[in-house]
Amino acid sequence: MSTPINVVGGGAWGTALANAAAAAGHSVTLWLRDAEAAARIQTERENPRYLPGVPLHAQVRATAVAEDLAGAGATLLVVPAQTLRGVLGQLAGPLAEAGPVILCAKGIERGSDSFMSAVAADVLPTGTPVAVLSGPSFAADVARNLPTAVTLACTDAGLAASLSALLSGPTFRLYHTDDVRGVEIGGAGKNVLAIACGIVAGRGLGESARAALIARAFAELMRFARALGGRSETLMGLSGLGDLVLTAGSPQSRNFAFGQRLGAGASPEEAAGGKLAEGAFTAAALTGLARARGVEMPVAEAVAALVAGETGVDAVVTKLLARPLRGEMD
Repeated sequence: MSTPINVVGGGAWGTALANAAAAAGHSVTLWLRDAEAAARIQTERENPRYLPGVPLHAQVRATAVAEDLAGAGATLLVVPAQTLRGVLGQLAGPLAEAGPVILCAKGIERGSDSFMSAVAADVLPTGTPVAVLSGPSFAADVARNLPTAVTLACTDAGLAASLSALLSGPTFRLYHTDDVRGVEIGGAGKNVLAIACGIVAGRGLGESARAALIARAFAELMRFARALGGRSETLMGLSGLGDLVLTAGSPQSRNFAFGQRLGAGASPEEAAGGKLAEGAFTAAALTGLARARGVEMPVAEAVAALVAGETGVDAVVTKLLARPLRGEMD
């Protein structure tokens, strides 16, 4: 049956998820902060800034009116991790009457070192059901109805299953789990590690080096997840290994492209080019949490140092290659 669904955030990923929810048979309210942009999307029936040439589904309505969000069956929050707290605060009233909140940002909040579910718990009314959606997905693929599979996590396993069924459509498939922390770690950590893979590509270090880096980076992500209570099998799934593989080798990934420009010699500011690479914000928080728990994450540490401008690419490569030899499973 059709259920009203909210999507908060009118970027490429928000627009793609709005199309996917509509393709699953639901009426969708796509909310943007910018009233002019919302009116343009509604009139032109596409998002010309973020997804030009991709038609907006007929069941999607773009708006900038917060009150339009009330009464939905579920709300997908598709805003950058560093702005989530502010957006939730702005919309807490309407969202209190809009069913479960599904967090689609991948990152760790700077300053508080909080994962997105903790940010939501701080802001939303007590008892608001919260889920997390993550996995290997490019917005353009989802918006064009190309086959995609992701993971939805909620501590309430029954709600996770029902939300996954609600949002799954002909080409957009959701698997479910109750391991919220594991899914959040996979989504946040892979952004940082994808930057490292981009650096390898930009420096021309070869495919062998990139393959080795993916394997070693994933090993440290697994160590980190176990230390924070995430399950190994979650990291081996779509939201961990699947997402890392996708973003570790494609310029479609902003994080990989950012790293590629760093590897080619650009400064962090030049590499960003005015576009958000969430891993650049997450790197320091990720490594700080790891150090506090005694978890070694040399690849993530290298990315954090490069993003902060504390070292150069060649020095990082030399340092990583000089690390002591050890058993592969250590």
